[in-house]
Amino acid sequence: MAVKRFVVFTGNANPELAQEIAKVLATPLGEARVSRFSDGETFCEIKENVRGMDTYVVQATASPVNDTLMELLIMCDALRRASVESITAVMPYYGYARQDRKVAPRTPITSKLVADLLVAAGVDRVVCCDLHAGQIQGFFNIPFDHLYALPVFLDDWLKHKFDQEAVFVSPDAGGVERARAYSKRLGASLAIIDKRRERANVSEVMHVIGDVKGRDCIIVDDIIDTAGTLCNAARALTEYGAKSVHACATHGVLSGPAVQRIEEAPLETVIITNSIAPSPAVQACSKIQTVSIARLLGEAIRRIHNSDSVSSLFV
Repeated sequence: MAVKRFVVFTGNANPELAQEIAKVLATPLGEARVSRFSDGETFCEIKENVRGMDTYVVQATASPVNDTLMELLIMCDALRRASVESITAVMPYYGYARQDRKVAPRTPITSKLVADLLVAAGVDRVVCCDLHAGQIQGFFNIPFDHLYALPVFLDDWLKHKFDQEAVFVSPDAGGVERARAYSKRLGASLAIIDKRRERANVSEVMHVIGDVKGRDCIIVDDIIDTAGTLCNAARALTEYGAKSVHACATHGVLSGPAVQRIEEAPLETVIITNSIAPSPAVQACSKIQTVSIARLLGEAIRRIHNSDSVSSLFV
């Protein structure tokens, strides 16, 4: 019996990452053309026969979020109408993930809406990396593989630079589980930043829970957006006597004044993945370095296609 072929396609969000993934899989990218009409409408044409094939669409729904999301939905619709066997949406970064619950009356849960749109477009499976809220997996009634960049950070950076004397720091109470996972893998210590606003219009007071004096500190997070929380945490650690302050985060959104804030903050290095294509300003910043998650995503695609265990990637 012939082995069923698979094809990897990509939109315009991060073609460099898709090329790396295709190289890991030793396969060329599928031929597709994503373009726009003069009024901004997105159009997609699949340029090869994909009937009966397993297809994987690599597209991070990053800035401009609405454009990249529509590209993904339209590509999936085009593939479904081309009679593919299956469509897996490989989303290194899941846009709208921070809108995972109602934070006030009469507000949306947009990450659930995105999930419904993906299923309506014909997606059979979703692969994501470091969701902002793990419960988003429950918004889908199709298989969902949630990958973590932790092994990439460990193998490509942390193990070469730090030892058990380092301290992994959560920038807020919600990220403690993530920081604990990092500290456990390296056998290092754990600290937590406690932010408190004593009263309205008074600046936040940053308390550090844990021993950081004279030690290398690594702030770990899933997303760096405007970098306000990160830079405030770095200053607090410095005030508490940290020897050096570093940071690693899976998704470098880095919008608005983020790069300037990082330049001015007491941070030695900020490590992000290429889940989101770095902007020229990010590439020009000497403090920001990028590690690739192409091997992780490529291996996940290979295992999904061969019906092997994906969870064993984390063991």
